[in-house]
Amino acid sequence: MTANIFGSSAAPKIGFYPAFIFVAFFSLIPAVATLGLSFTDITGVTGVPINWVGLDNYVRFFSPSQVSETSNALINTLLFAVGVSAIQNVVAFFVAVLLNRQSKFALFTRSVVFLPTVLGVTVVGMLWTLIFNPIGGPAQSFLSLFGLRSSFFGDPNLALLLCIFVQIWMTLGYASLIYTAGLQAIPQELYEAADIDGANVWQRLKNITVPMIAPSITTNVLISIIGSLQSFQLIYVLTGALNDSTSVLSLLLYRVGFGIDPDRGAEQGYASAISIIQFMFVAVIALGSFWFLRRRENQL
Repeated sequence: MTANIFGSSAAPKIGFYPAFIFVAFFSLIPAVATLGLSFTDITGVTGVPINWVGLDNYVRFFSPSQVSETSNALINTLLFAVGVSAIQNVVAFFVAVLLNRQSKFALFTRSVVFLPTVLGVTVVGMLWTLIFNPIGGPAQSFLSLFGLRSSFFGDPNLALLLCIFVQIWMTLGYASLIYTAGLQAIPQELYEAADIDGANVWQRLKNITVPMIAPSITTNVLISIIGSLQSFQLIYVLTGALNDSTSVLSLLLYRVGFGIDPDRGAEQGYASAISIIQFMFVAVIALGSFWFLRRRENQL
């Protein structure tokens, strides 16, 4: 009887329930609660009554009175995500090709490339804030050699580009290691056969390397897209919460939910609606990217 209860068929089920409870408690319940709050006018202030407002928060997000704020956040979010995902994956691939070469310093160089990933968002943000300090920072000192000056993160035309650069620098190591693992899994016999056939570097890259690391490309692109679409911590540290030139959707949610704007208080009901809209926004883009990338994998 004991063997039947704790046999091989029952063991996976026993292990499933704690995991399901964990996910439900920390993911499903907060998600359902957020959805419910998005239909109310809750502010988070003690003693203020909570009223059911239905779809008013969603209508407000797309209303003409909010269009400048929300469209700016959506455009910045897309620019940030596209810039980070495209540049990071191209650079990470070529860095991985260099890291994949046999060298006695290979482990050291991989550790150096991966180091920014483990520093943490706050540390990275403060580091680059000091580097781009417009008053005596290293970047400003370099520009001064050419008689130039810049406010860097205070420049509305430059701030978002610098945030993209710092985000790529911080996450490049993780993407490079994924590509390196994919490159190391490619059988060397394929390259040897290509050399015998007289294939050049471009032909080897196109016909062997890229098709063989297609799963790594899919993984990296999805991670970078989903991460950058939801990112706000680094931007917050670098430029603050009230810089419109770097206001992304997550940062708008934070500003509204905690009442960061001096001219309005906390509006957690409206912030909950923004979070649901962001979830749908990220889900559509992520699922569309996943479908396209998997289709490309099959074609390759």
